[in-house]
Amino acid sequence: MERSEIIAVIEGSIAEVRRDEVTGLTEDTRLLEDLHLDSTAILELLMSLEDALNIEIDAQSLSMEDFATVGTLANYMTTLLSVTA
Repeated sequence: MERSEIIAVIEGSIAEVRRDEVTGLTEDTRLLEDLHLDSTAILELLMSLEDALNIEIDAQSLSMEDFATVGTLANYMTTLLSVTA
């Protein structure tokens, strides 16, 4: 899966979690500060990404750095997808 596709899936999952249209995200968009996602929203985002990408995310393998920006989350997803491929 291409990085642009992963970012599109992340954007769609964020929109689903926020229950609002989300467009124009960049890799530098901060999940907590710019999008105001809280811990509950992050958990919902992870579940949405699991469904959308047909993967299982081990919450123990995540760090706060993975949620710094859309780009860092895309990095994590890219790594996870390459391991499960």
